[in-house]
This record gives sequence, structure tokens and C-alpha cells, in this order.
Amino acid sequence: MTALRWGILATGGIAHAFASDLRTAGLDLVAVGSRSQAAADRFAAEFNIPRAHASYEALVADPEVDIIYVSTPHPMHHAGAKLALENGKHVLVEKAFTVNRAEAEDLQRIAAERGLLVMEAMWTRYLPHMVRIRELIDSGSLGEIRAITADHTQLLPSDAAHRLNNLALGGGALLDLGIYPVSFIWDILGAPISIKASARLGDTGADTEVATMMTHEHGAVSTSFSSSRAAGPNSATIIGTEARIDIDRVWYTPTSFRVVAPDSTVWEEYSSRVEGRGMQYQAFAAEGAVAAGDMTGTLLPLPIAESVAIMGTLDEIRAQIGVRYPSEEHANG
Repeated sequence: MTALRWGILATGGIAHAFASDLRTAGLDLVAVGSRSQAAADRFAAEFNIPRAHASYEALVADPEVDIIYVSTPHPMHHAGAKLALENGKHVLVEKAFTVNRAEAEDLQRIAAERGLLVMEAMWTRYLPHMVRIRELIDSGSLGEIRAITADHTQLLPSDAAHRLNNLALGGGALLDLGIYPVSFIWDILGAPISIKASARLGDTGADTEVATMMTHEHGAVSTSFSSSRAAGPNSATIIGTEARIDIDRVWYTPTSFRVVAPDSTVWEEYSSRVEGRGMQYQAFAAEGAVAAGDMTGTLLPLPIAESVAIMGTLDEIRAQIGVRYPSEEHANG
């Protein structure tokens, strides 16, 4: 077992995936909290978790828990993470980190005041193939990066009552799907200098398709597309002056890629070999940051300051496409 004892706050689908990978990796999963004892007990029985709590408050108060994974719907991320931080727990918050930059900044402030780690669960950044891609870019093998393109497109339920289409639950393609290519582009090219976004909105007002075109330092450009109503290639390409990287579907999960020269010669082929879904790598990173005393995550592929800034990018995209969540209206009175 590792040094940190994990608790899981909320028991939805993504929590099941994370718990499974924690168990596969042999990490110390000791507690779960739900809004009902029955749900907590079912989850605990499925993953052999010793303590099941009937409330989030009871989970964060558990003295045997060191770090909490928050897996509620998006508008509840801030409240769940704040509750955990205020009870002295490190926190891994499911992506998108919050619903807006203001909430992200608040979590950053609380964590800093208490000397705790708060980290966004953008698990893709921690996968082995992404680590290798960053190594290749840092080595200069691709030359100057000129462009990136990536999509995250799935055929998901169109039911108006479904979480994905409910603005009150942070529904829409952007926070569930678009966060992946936007975070990926940030990872490789850094902050955008300009952002242009367009979208199609569904009957509930939630975005069903979102496209972005951004410019970055030294003139690099990026494009992204996300959709909850159609399944596309789910691939990504990084284009440099000396070579490009073609990442196969599904690019944001453990997958393969090729480094291709301008004459189509393949310089390198990479194929992932990962147990489970691969969500354990972000847990390893969180534990490593705590062990190193790196509470701002400066040594992580996604430090807290960047997660906050990315939420600002998503805010600008939503401003351009005309999407606002009810929780934001309530926050402003």
C-alpha cells in the first residue's frame, strides 16, 4: 500500500472507473461517501472498501482518510472539494475542475492557505503515451510546433433530462468532452493569445457541438471540436516543422501514436500497455506531489495554476457561444 489513504466522494460512473483502477494499481482505497447509506454500502461492497459513509460530511471527517477524489456532477465540484479541503484533506477533483474560473481560484486559495494539494483529475496528461509525447517535443524532434488539432466526439443520450443536457448539472459538450482537447492544446502550446469559438445549442440550451480556433505564442494555431451528438475520429495531431505526431483513436485514452517525417517516413511508433483504464497514473502523481511537498503541483503535468487558467479559457468559450449555468446566476444573486 502507498502512503496516502483514499476516499471517494460520490458514487457515479466515473467513480466506479477510478475505484477499479485504484484497486488494479494496489492503492489504498479506504472509504467512500454518498448521499445515502445504501449507495455507499453498494459501492463499498463492490470494491471491498472498509468504510462506507452516508454523507459527504462524514467522509471528509473520517480521520483515516488523507486524500479525497471528488466525482460529483460539475456544479458540485467546488462545494465537495471545498468541504474536503476545509476538513484537512488533499483533493483530486474530477474534470472539468469547476464550472468557472472564479470557483477554481477559490479552491486554489483555500488549498494554499491550508498547505494542501488540490489537483484536477485530467487523467490523460498522466498517461504513458502523453509522457512520451512531451519528451519528444522537449527534445526538439518535431522542430517548431506550428499547429494542433484534436476532437472529442461521442454519440451520447439526447434525452433532455439526462445530466449531459441539463445546464443545472453543467451539461453540454464543453465541460464533459471539450475540456479534453482544450487541456491538451494548453499542455503542448500553452495559453492561447486569441480564442474564437462557435457552437450549436440543443433544445435545453446546452451546447451539443463546440468548435474552437486559437492562436498561441510564436504564431502556432490550434483547432478543436467536441460533440455529444455524433461520433467522430477522436484522434489528434501535433504538427511541427520537422515531423508530426499522429495520435490514434481514442487519443485521450491509452493508445498508440506515430512520429512521421515530412516525407512520410515513420521515425517512431509507440503503443500503450496499461492495466485498466489508466486513471491510476493521476493518483500516482497526486501521491508523489504530496510526498515531495509540492502542494502547488509545479512538478505535475497539470499544476493547479494551469487548471485555473484553463477554466478561464472555457469561460471565454462559453461567453462567445452564449452558455451560462444556473449556478452562476445564483452566485451573482
